[in-house]
Amino acid sequence: MKILPELLFDKSRNGKIGYSFDSDPMPDAGLAVDPELTRSDIPGFPSLSEVEIVRHYTNLSHLNHSVDSGFYPLGSCTMKYNPKINEAIAAMPAFTGAHPYTPHHLVQGNITIMRDLENWLCAVTGMRAFSLTPAAGAHGELTGMMLIRRCLTQRGDPRRIVLIPDSAHGTNPASAHFAGYDVREIPSGPDGVLEVETLKANLDADVAALMLTNPNTLGIFERNICELAALLHENGSMLYMDGANMNALMGIVRPGDLGVDVLHLNLHKTFATPHGGGGPGSGPVGVAEHLAPFLPPPVIPTADDSVPSYHRPESIGRVKNFYGNFLVMVRALAYLMSLGRRGLRQVAEDAVLNANYIRCRLKDLLDLPYASRTLHEVIFSDKGLPVSTLDIAKRLLDYGIHPFTIYFPLIVHGAMMIEPTETESLETLDQFIEVMNKILAEAQTDAEKVRHAPYNTPRRRLDEVRAARNPVLAWQPRHQE
Repeated sequence: MKILPELLFDKSRNGKIGYSFDSDPMPDAGLAVDPELTRSDIPGFPSLSEVEIVRHYTNLSHLNHSVDSGFYPLGSCTMKYNPKINEAIAAMPAFTGAHPYTPHHLVQGNITIMRDLENWLCAVTGMRAFSLTPAAGAHGELTGMMLIRRCLTQRGDPRRIVLIPDSAHGTNPASAHFAGYDVREIPSGPDGVLEVETLKANLDADVAALMLTNPNTLGIFERNICELAALLHENGSMLYMDGANMNALMGIVRPGDLGVDVLHLNLHKTFATPHGGGGPGSGPVGVAEHLAPFLPPPVIPTADDSVPSYHRPESIGRVKNFYGNFLVMVRALAYLMSLGRRGLRQVAEDAVLNANYIRCRLKDLLDLPYASRTLHEVIFSDKGLPVSTLDIAKRLLDYGIHPFTIYFPLIVHGAMMIEPTETESLETLDQFIEVMNKILAEAQTDAEKVRHAPYNTPRRRLDEVRAARNPVLAWQPRHQE
């Protein structure tokens, strides 16, 4: 069992200090430290030595569960292991040290990297043009919907409604709303995909677009997508595809070939930037030919700084300072170049294979609400179990496995969304399946034990309702001596 470190406040003892800057310099050395550069007037600030501080934060870091330390089957988020070579390349001083205001003629290599990445993404997705500016997936969704609105406005009518299936990613409705649209949710069919007849019943002159997550949050490919696109285009509407789950499709199918008008990708999910932890993301937006003029200002690789780099008269304008999160782009290009066409296809094939392996091994133990073969993730439910999805998720922690996504998508009661990604080995998948078998067997013989898990973590199960209603936002030191 891991021991939870004390807080810094609890370790604090008056008189300890974590630095040694003397205000009296050595003779003739001129190394005096300005007293104003150190602070001593912070009420309750802990007093510790440097080694205590280092050990405290090192021990805290050991409490974190990360994809580098164990299996992380978080569905719809692609929490996969990313090759460290991409991190090493992104950490090169020529990239980390480039200031956003550096004149173009001094950063031609960096600008070329961005243009090369745009070309790669066009080739992988079949879209006509890309903007790398959006900072994350939801930002890319908003940008895409702004592009649709600008195009339709130029045609004479921005329209009013955006259709969103109940199997879409949860940020889609918010993005459409912020772009000025009303949202109408439409149901997916009994097999988990959007039916053509459902779209027909909801399609009218007010519909600007359909936002389709593909594969959807059930992990199922929207097999009617070509017919849906044709119906939308006939109606003067557009098809937006949420491409956050592109890791299931790359090298196999290109959204641009399916009739998609706008697509966003998550470089921090599919293309090798570590996901989570509040770090930088990137949500490039790709468009068909008719939407290209409206993209945010482009990157023009010219060494002549007198040539404007933002010349796109019909653009929706800048959606972020500068060109986006550059180091995420460096990682993505390194990943694409190292894998190549065949490697990208194998990523998708392995992601689909791993998810379906788990599906087949657990389908007799857990309720499988949708019988369709899934792609990159599989959804089970807690139907018929003597314990809840939350209980199983908590018990997984005792085995050193991060829980899968729980209670999403909302259209599945007690949902367990499992995404193994392409990077996990057969041995890891078998270990996870063995643990799930143990937990489910234990649930039948000793349900109360599962209901009170976890047992081997620094903290036992928390009162989440109390934490939400009465959050502790400040801490006072318990030791003042």
